[in-house]
Amino acid sequence: MKLDLSRSNLTSLPATAYSLSEIADLNLYENHFDSIPEEIFQMYGLEVLNLSANGLTSVSPQIKALAKLKMIDFGHNQIEAIPPEIGSLAHLEDYLYLHNNLIQTVPAEIGKLDKLKYLNLSDNPINELPGEIGSLSKLVELRVMNTQLSALPEAFGGLTHIRELHLRNNRLTTLPEMFGQLTKLRVLDVEDNQLIQIPVSLGGCKRLRRLNLRNNRLTALPESLGGLANLLELDLRSNGLLEIPESLLEIKGLERLDLRWNHGLNVPNWLHKLEDNGCIVYL
Repeated sequence: MKLDLSRSNLTSLPATAYSLSEIADLNLYENHFDSIPEEIFQMYGLEVLNLSANGLTSVSPQIKALAKLKMIDFGHNQIEAIPPEIGSLAHLEDYLYLHNNLIQTVPAEIGKLDKLKYLNLSDNPINELPGEIGSLSKLVELRVMNTQLSALPEAFGGLTHIRELHLRNNRLTTLPEMFGQLTKLRVLDVEDNQLIQIPVSLGGCKRLRRLNLRNNRLTALPESLGGLANLLELDLRSNGLLEIPESLLEIKGLERLDLRWNHGLNVPNWLHKLEDNGCIVYL
């Protein structure tokens, strides 16, 4: 059964006529809990737990008792650490939302969640991701925006089902060469980083549709980008580009190319050919 107690101004769980073990979906969004109520750890049939927008400062290791959990939302709290026991939740297969907290490190045990599809770690002071994150082979979308990441593990190549990577506003200077293994990737957003180069292997992401490289430190791009046959949008604003590869002409379906605020760019004389193909070019 589903129990919705969202926005109820609660600091503790009220008595209920239902057996705790009958509750499968518990919504405690926007209350005033500073820790996970002990009663929740007796809800052995719980599959969905929403404790977002409370005042949680920690996640108890007892979370492992909720072995049937499929979805967790702990976003918008003040959680400082995630316990290794999170890796015990073998049935967590839909989403794990941990965004907008105070988390500094991600436990290696997160790599045990090999059924997980959506993971959001954005808006935390995280400075690195464990290599074990590459074991999340069913992951479809990963959001790690507005953190302190300066590098990505090479193990990212294990994210073979990833379709969307949102890495905006970090401190990345390079991307791993293994990006070419992410053959199902459709959206890559690395706006507001410190990238100085793009790996040649990125051209292997044949299904990529949107590539956002805005506001980095790029001066050149690899010719391999011409292999992105399904690319629709390429945002290159606010870099230090001096030239762009002519191989972009090979992307017949490109709809939007934004080159604004690359003040040293040598505008190529072939650019009009992209426009002739229906691409809107911003200079």
